[in-house]
Amino acid sequence: MMNEFVAVVNGIIWSKALIALCLGVGLYFSIRSRFLQLRHVREMIRLMFDGKSSDSGVSSFQALTMTLAGRVGTGNIAGVATAITFGGPGAVFWMWMVAFLGASSAFVESTLGQVYKEKINGQYRGGPAFYIEKGLGMKWYAWIFAIATIFATGLLLPGVQANSIASSLETAVGISPNVTAGVLAVVLGFIIFGGVKRIATFAEIVVPFMALGYIIVACVVIALNIEQLPVVLKLIVKSAFGAEAAYGAILGLAIEWGVKRGVYSNEAGQGTGPHASSAAAVSHPAKQGLVQGFSVYVDTLFVCSATAFMLLITGQYNVQAADGQAIYTGVAGVAAGPGYVQTALENVMPGFGSIFVAVALLFFAFTTIVAYYYIAETNIAYINRTVSRPWLGFLLKIGIMAAVVYGTVKTADLAWALGDIGVGLMAWLNIIAIILLHKTAFKCLRDYEAQKAAGKDPVFHPEKLGIKNAHYWEGKTDEELLSSSLTNLAEQDTKRVES
Repeated sequence: MMNEFVAVVNGIIWSKALIALCLGVGLYFSIRSRFLQLRHVREMIRLMFDGKSSDSGVSSFQALTMTLAGRVGTGNIAGVATAITFGGPGAVFWMWMVAFLGASSAFVESTLGQVYKEKINGQYRGGPAFYIEKGLGMKWYAWIFAIATIFATGLLLPGVQANSIASSLETAVGISPNVTAGVLAVVLGFIIFGGVKRIATFAEIVVPFMALGYIIVACVVIALNIEQLPVVLKLIVKSAFGAEAAYGAILGLAIEWGVKRGVYSNEAGQGTGPHASSAAAVSHPAKQGLVQGFSVYVDTLFVCSATAFMLLITGQYNVQAADGQAIYTGVAGVAAGPGYVQTALENVMPGFGSIFVAVALLFFAFTTIVAYYYIAETNIAYINRTVSRPWLGFLLKIGIMAAVVYGTVKTADLAWALGDIGVGLMAWLNIIAIILLHKTAFKCLRDYEAQKAAGKDPVFHPEKLGIKNAHYWEGKTDEELLSSSLTNLAEQDTKRVES
């Protein structure tokens, strides 16, 4: 009964309208910005590897790694596998497409998050709820987003990450999901109730190396089967447009699942990214917008592609039609998810592959759960600005721990379906908001480009651009803005979660 109800709700939220909206808005923003994701790639990389540092000695690259720790999760491994299962190889192309177009959406939402951020109790806070209230003057809409996001990231999405951890550990070393559920709940509780600094620092160091290690292992698999790469690329492109006979009947599903899993993985337009990006201290909002735009490339074009190539080159995947009939079976008896990737790697690297994927997924997914907690907590902080309810924070902690346990022991299908509802709700609410506010983001982009062309290190003065309610930035001198840039984002994240 539960599965049927969730499926009906999912069908309403993830209608063709949302698929078209995700792609259409990304295309519109790309055209309006003259494809900033291509024009400013060099600037994105320069900002990401900027060698300057703050008093704490942390560079902007180190700040980005913490953001990526939250972005790179089960969607990059299990999400790619499910996209191929239900959409065929062509779904990978549409994941690439939503990443390319979504980079412009990520720029818009992250820039807006910076423009309208606040300093609350000594910490930077921002996100869609803040820019909806300040930019649109629609407090009721901001509250709807905040409440939806608390439910999505606090209750619906953590279960997906936890389920994939449990599934991969059971496949690799035979650990029962019940045991995994208990351990995850205890460790997560330890982090969000206190003592997070040491673990957050550990995750900040380990996760980027795990992501790099995952890509390197994928490159080894590709290198060992390099003769198959042209065939796989041709299969992806042909399947994406219904030109491959075997997958022609599921062309619509290729687009649907590619966009759905692409948005889930890179979060462009979903509204999660602005929460973390608003925490960074920069001299101009467009700086963080450009860095966040590039992070979409890292997430989808690098990590997701690594998974896709491993599966398709080794043939360790299944494809099924909407009615459940098998179209292609390459790994019989394995449910759609991390098991595909583990099987693929295990065949190439016996005794190593399955365990490696389980460990990588453990780090990726667990840090994403912590990131979800921070996003939900930020929206509670937004609500508490108006209605002080300190006990909401305690309820969130209990709720997210319960969601992790529930998601771990339930079927993967139900966990993913609940997660899709959360992603879809946030995407609907946020995309409508950024459509209405995109002019502000592009004012910032033009201002940034003009200052760069004049040889300046850009600084942001909203009064000069006619942008109202950007209270954090108002009245600050150029020197104050430049000296506060490149703040230690990782340290801020630690303080935020401890609170």
